[in-house]
Amino acid sequence: MTVKAGERGRAVVPVPFDPDQVWGHKQRHHVTGTINGHRYRCVVARHGDGWGIVTGSLWACGAAVGDEVEVHMEPEGPQRADLADDLAQALADHPGAGAFFDGLAQFYRRGYLRWIDATKRSPDERARRIAQTIELLSAGVKDYRQR
Repeated sequence: MTVKAGERGRAVVPVPFDPDQVWGHKQRHHVTGTINGHRYRCVVARHGDGWGIVTGSLWACGAAVGDEVEVHMEPEGPQRADLADDLAQALADHPGAGAFFDGLAQFYRRGYLRWIDATKRSPDERARRIAQTIELLSAGVKDYRQR
């Protein structure tokens, strides 16, 4: 990929596909990978008529506008397909909560999952926490501890 000039003097690495089509529609696509072998984490965002990434890692790997870079990218953190059936179904049944969950940074998604999974020996408590999770996500709460 060729690094392009972005808004406000930023450098942008174009993404040659529509992440909504590949990974499903989300408010934000948090990704991880490498640019010229250097690790990065960022959000894929709209840039002009396409998608791209802006990351401080560009400078760490010595890339500048006009340079060719080798990019590897994948969604970060747990994805919908990785979830237990009961939670996946609850998110599917509540599209607003599901969309908010999908747009959270992996730190927050994992926090919710750990909180729910801590109830493995108590199915009733697990169901209660899933219901609470849906309520919190529907209200736009990133961190379950803010309840």
